[in-house]
Amino acid sequence: MGLINTVFSMLFGGGRNIVRETAEVFRENAEAGAQRATNLQGQALSQHAAEFAQPRQGGFDCFMDGLNRLPRPAMAIGILGLFVSSMIDPIWFASRMQGLVLVPEPLWWLLGVIVSFYFGARHQVKSYQFQQSLTDTMVRVPQVLSNLEELRHLTPTSPGVAHAKPEEASEALTPDANAALSAWRMAKA
Repeated sequence: MGLINTVFSMLFGGGRNIVRETAEVFRENAEAGAQRATNLQGQALSQHAAEFAQPRQGGFDCFMDGLNRLPRPAMAIGILGLFVSSMIDPIWFASRMQGLVLVPEPLWWLLGVIVSFYFGARHQVKSYQFQQSLTDTMVRVPQVLSNLEELRHLTPTSPGVAHAKPEEASEALTPDANAALSAWRMAKA
């Protein structure tokens, strides 16, 4: 008994498993490989999320966002106002448009550049915010996949879910006689 005990303790004892360690030389331990892959994916997602993390906006930032949303609606309402004023008082409108004729050409170019830069910068900010929202969505993908996997295990075809025998299924399709309903029908007739 002592010899067998010594051999088994040499192979499996002392917190080591020589058979497993030898097998891992020729074939990767699937469980350890999956754990390493999970750790790698988690670290990559954490790094990606940290790269695109945005601090909470303060009051000034919220105010500036609100202020930045004014020019486009103001320009649209202003143009509609020009149409309305041209219909209400064409002489007044024509005199104002004669004033615009006196604006020099370089000033029109400057106005175009300012408006282009404003909308270009705003487009760039919105594009960055869209990329940030995509990143936030991608961070939630593993949780959604695990939720879907849990839901998949709840389907009737998954193991562990009760299966009805054919005779039980036929009983469910053909209900028993309802005494109260039969009595009500007799009383009504």
